[in-house]
Amino acid sequence: MPTREVELRPLTRNDVGRIQKWLEDSEITESWFGRYAYGDPAHLGYHPKELLDATGEEWDGVLNNPEHRILSIYSPEGDHIGEFHVAVEEALGDGHVSILIGRKDLWHQGYGTAGMRAGLRKSFTEWGLYRVWVDVPEYNESALSMCEHLGFIHEGTLRKSRPHEGSRFDSVVMGMLSTEYETHSKSERHDQHHKV
Repeated sequence: MPTREVELRPLTRNDVGRIQKWLEDSEITESWFGRYAYGDPAHLGYHPKELLDATGEEWDGVLNNPEHRILSIYSPEGDHIGEFHVAVEEALGDGHVSILIGRKDLWHQGYGTAGMRAGLRKSFTEWGLYRVWVDVPEYNESALSMCEHLGFIHEGTLRKSRPHEGSRFDSVVMGMLSTEYETHSKSERHDQHHKV
């Protein structure tokens, strides 16, 4: 699979409209945050339907919230293809990371990995986080594989924490420290250099 490049950009109203549309697809919803107990698609940091009608002040409040760093993922061709989100616990230097590629035609082509790689770079080098972590349902094998490939370490299991298709599933917690990020990034750059 080729190494993809993506660009992280500030969220726009058009992006939120696309997120809202993507979340109408159950397969996309289940691959990201899932659903709230009352059935609506879950989304952290903002509610897409509400944000579309937000005033300028409400919009700025979402975009400048230090506890939720939200960026749109764009392809090299300039297409909006997903979203990167970090729920930040500033006092701990800790961030819960999630990523969505909403364009299903681009799934399993390396865009999620590229988006996560770009988001990790921002999390550690720009936002100064010490640790980031993910919470991946056991049935999302491609996301688990991607996180392992990027250097995340298994930290624990949340038992039967994810409802999905009438059953409950475990969720896998994986984390990465800033020191591990530096080591893994150097290793990846070294590998890329030797492939050229």
